[in-house]
Amino acid sequence: MSLVPQVSVVIPVYNEGAAIVRCLDRILREVMMPAEILVVHDMPEDTTVPFAQEVAGRDPRVRTVLNTYGRGPANAIRFGIDVARAPVAVVTMADGSDDPRQIEDLARLVDRGVVVAAASRYMPGGQQVGGPRFKRFLSRNAGRTLHWFARVGTRDATNSFKAYSTEFVRKVGIESKTGFEIGIELTAKAARLRLPVAEIPTIWLDRQLGESRFDVGRFMPSYLKWYRFAFGPRLTMEQLAKRPASSAARDDAQAARESSSAHQG
Repeated sequence: MSLVPQVSVVIPVYNEGAAIVRCLDRILREVMMPAEILVVHDMPEDTTVPFAQEVAGRDPRVRTVLNTYGRGPANAIRFGIDVARAPVAVVTMADGSDDPRQIEDLARLVDRGVVVAAASRYMPGGQQVGGPRFKRFLSRNAGRTLHWFARVGTRDATNSFKAYSTEFVRKVGIESKTGFEIGIELTAKAARLRLPVAEIPTIWLDRQLGESRFDVGRFMPSYLKWYRFAFGPRLTMEQLAKRPASSAARDDAQAARESSSAHQG
């Protein structure tokens, strides 16, 4: 693939099987700008891989990528963004909950200068259809309080469906290693750095096939960590970079990109 993509679509997967074909077909149909679609899996035997590779055989925009950071959605997303070739990375789920028609809209916001562009379920015009009631209550209220009091630039900091400036991500690093808290981490870091964040309304649909792997009890401590972090005073990039976890995350990212470049070469 010689053309440098304008957007890297990062899809963390875990044993999605044949269901990934529908997800990829929808993205390929809706994304017209030059793109790479990274199907990030934790193990070679993941049932998603043969079906994704079948799609890749007919469309070179699709690529399966083996996550070497460790198992779990946070590591898969972190690895996918770290090896992305485009200046914009959009994270979306494989379960059909996100609207692929909005990938380009989110990417264009980053191209215009924001560092995080969020697809928001909780702004006017947005909606969440289905999903556990307690989870909806927590995410909605976290989003509202972060928007009102921490001025994070979006009403939906916890949604994973976001676009990021890959330059921004590589400067601040990704520290999350458990669940789906990367969205709130990077939003909180942008807020502390006083960098621009924007949002567009989205209609989120609960997955129709399979079971969600979101475990509120397991992931809550990580969400709370970044929720509290968002309320701190303004930071400079130098101050953020001195945090040991940020430095380690940037080192991981550099190693991943070098490894990926070597395999592509």
